[in-house]
Amino acid sequence: MEKLFEIVFLEEAYDFLKGLDRKHYEKILYNIRKSQVENDPELFKKLNEDIWEFRTLYQGLQYRLLAFWDKRDNTNTLVVSTHGFIKKRNKVPDNEIQKAIQQRIKYLNEK
Repeated sequence: MEKLFEIVFLEEAYDFLKGLDRKHYEKILYNIRKSQVENDPELFKKLNEDIWEFRTLYQGLQYRLLAFWDKRDNTNTLVVSTHGFIKKRNKVPDNEIQKAIQQRIKYLNEK
């Protein structure tokens, strides 16, 4: 199956994954790989105009990695993951979305 997008992890997202138990980050990466080949809102969901979330529920914990699309390259469509957190409520906290927006702005200005 052809991938719908490639993924890039910014440092904070990478550090979040690295800090998790092995089985937990393996499950998250499995779900991300799955979302690269099939459109499933249970795995990859739009939060607002610019920010999306990778979603993983594993052993009762709701893991989220926020991300945005970088479609400036005509040959590669990138999804850039900004950071991750463990969600405690139903709604994604506004401060986490704002953090992703700020990282998106910084990323696009530096490219």
